[in-house]
Amino acid sequence: MTATQSEPATTTSSWPPGLPRSLDYPEVPVGSIMRAAVRRWGDRTAFVDHDVPLTFTEMGSRAHAVAGWLADQGVGRGDVVAVHIPNCRQYPAIYYGIMLAGATFSPTNPLLPAADLAAQLTDAGATVLVTWDQVLPFVRGALAQTPVRTVIVTGEAHITDFAARLELEDGDVDLADLLAADPTDRHLDAGIDVANDLAHLAYTGGTTGVSKGVELPHRNVVTNVLQSGCWTSGSLPHLDEHGDVTLRQVLGEEEIATRLGEARIINLTPWFHAMGAIGYLNGMVMGGTMTVIHMRFDPVKYVEDMVKYEVTAIGGAPPIFVALLQVPGFAEADLSHVRGVTSGAAPLAKSLIDKMAALMPNATIGEGYGLTEVTMQATGAPSFRSGTRKPGTVGVPIFDTEISIRPLGGGDPLPPGERGEVCIRGPQAMRGYAHRPEATAEAIDADGWFHSGDVGILDEDGYLSIVDRTKDMLLYKGYNVFPRELEEILFTVPGVGGAAVVGRPDEEAGELPIAYVVRKDDADGAALTVESVMAAVNDKVTPYKRLRDVVFIDAIPVSAAGKVLKRELAAREREKVGA
Repeated sequence: MTATQSEPATTTSSWPPGLPRSLDYPEVPVGSIMRAAVRRWGDRTAFVDHDVPLTFTEMGSRAHAVAGWLADQGVGRGDVVAVHIPNCRQYPAIYYGIMLAGATFSPTNPLLPAADLAAQLTDAGATVLVTWDQVLPFVRGALAQTPVRTVIVTGEAHITDFAARLELEDGDVDLADLLAADPTDRHLDAGIDVANDLAHLAYTGGTTGVSKGVELPHRNVVTNVLQSGCWTSGSLPHLDEHGDVTLRQVLGEEEIATRLGEARIINLTPWFHAMGAIGYLNGMVMGGTMTVIHMRFDPVKYVEDMVKYEVTAIGGAPPIFVALLQVPGFAEADLSHVRGVTSGAAPLAKSLIDKMAALMPNATIGEGYGLTEVTMQATGAPSFRSGTRKPGTVGVPIFDTEISIRPLGGGDPLPPGERGEVCIRGPQAMRGYAHRPEATAEAIDADGWFHSGDVGILDEDGYLSIVDRTKDMLLYKGYNVFPRELEEILFTVPGVGGAAVVGRPDEEAGELPIAYVVRKDDADGAALTVESVMAAVNDKVTPYKRLRDVVFIDAIPVSAAGKVLKRELAAREREKVGA
């Protein structure tokens, strides 16, 4: 079955009333998003970090200063600038400075091992690296064999004072020099070819294998920011008097409670991740949102700031919500100002949705779905109040996007309710993988469908459920076992705070389903045993799907974006068998 934005639902309200199925996407570079936001939102606070604000006006000035400095160093179209820092108050100026200079932004995880960092910098062809002072000694050893020529350094000192000076070695550049440069808008991006010039060279998360560089031209980034922003705020693309892109909110307060320029959020999603750069950086800037930056996840501090700043929405990956629900006093906190809860990166267990709905009755709770290869978002749950949100699904295809479910071995689209590979087609789909034409051809077929590697089901109304990854799927005696089904059951077991199912190699069976489980810090968690957990799951599934063992663990390993690193757990199982 193929679900598209042109197919109205028959028994549900899945589409924002009054909005078209297709949008007009202006042919503008990414810097246009920031220019329009600075004019529109001006002295409103754009970001808060360590309780220090950054207005839209100052963000714009600092970004133009960074762009001018880069241009004066000969950095522009075709040059790749790698950004190797955590979320911080100076990050937006760095990001938009790169965009305004016409260069390509290549985000890197600041926790990457040295060998992986060197490989990514080399693959990207990065000539400039922006890094964090605390990891600089580690970084130096990774740079010798890379094309990096300029190292720009920032750190926590710049969060509170952009003029702070760092102690650096000769040759390194203090970010303070860039931030203090001439803030004039030199329109350095005026010659950008939005269809072909790369805005982002973003690397896949590598949770199941080798990370690949995803090529995203300016058109892709602007398109997906608009798709996402219009979907969540009930808006249409709009050009301001200078021809820069912003939003015009169409739906009224009866459908979208939070108005543009009034939202307040806490952001944990790393800006080096697709959901971070598109949704939680560009999307928030375009919508005039005040974003409170948390560099690290401290559940207690998160709840404190939810109340302090009266946040209107919370979002992130499922492990964040699991942790918040366990914060003492969370159930008693005043969360009446929360109007929206969104989850991404991985499916949200229905039991978690139910718990959050009880604690935040004024909020619409929904999930979205996407991948780096489609810039960020492909589907979303309806965010308007009268919309039908189906728990366990990630919503319907957003504007100009098609979803098709195909047999895992290839073939024609499957009917509603059938499980298969999720294939995506839309204007936000990547150009390809950098330097990997074979991998690109394998991922994008001749008809333009991107084959995601995710296993999903489309229902009769076009709502998508993600049930697993093809690479996570286990083969037990020839039967397909999808870990997600077992994990959903595990999350309903009293005392289970976290869970992931992987395969243990077995000569006779192929792979045995093994559950890694985190006990909650309560009486139910203390009472869990291998036998009790297996019984709770195995009584609910057919024999070939039954768990064969349970391993208790202090924490489920996750990436910085909140995705469970099943490859680490699978590696443990392989080591056990090998030993």
